[in-house]
Amino acid sequence: MSQSLSKLFTHIIFHIKYTSVKIRKEDKDELYAYIGSIIKDNESIPIMINGIEGHVHILCVMSKNIALAKLVEEIKRHSSRWIKTKGSYYRKFAWQGGYGGFSVSPSLHDKTKRYIQNQERHHQKVSFKEEYLIFLKKYGVDYNEEYLWNDFY
Repeated sequence: MSQSLSKLFTHIIFHIKYTSVKIRKEDKDELYAYIGSIIKDNESIPIMINGIEGHVHILCVMSKNIALAKLVEEIKRHSSRWIKTKGSYYRKFAWQGGYGGFSVSPSLHDKTKRYIQNQERHHQKVSFKEEYLIFLKKYGVDYNEEYLWNDFY
């Protein structure tokens, strides 16, 4: 084949560090727009970005030219620097070291988009920790609980 083609829908989840301040509601939209621009700068396509005060969900189409770890590193590094310019409240802002990355089949694209869109309502019933464990189990991801939450609590 003379051309490399791909369309990889990816659901990315990451949380703030336990020592961090929470994301204020009034800053969410601007933060998510900024994260979207970082994704675009990395030749990927943001589809839906949302979350609550402690974590973010991203649904995107990943570029064939970047690894998931590199994309998440870029998102965290640049968004963390950016949010610190929003005033002294965010002086101690930091993302946790880890992340979750999950493939999304085209048939589940719309369902995943709605799920991300409805984060506030979803988290009235389910904590982030419960949610994350559900994803890990659903996708059959091996993990060591000893290290899973070491910068979360």
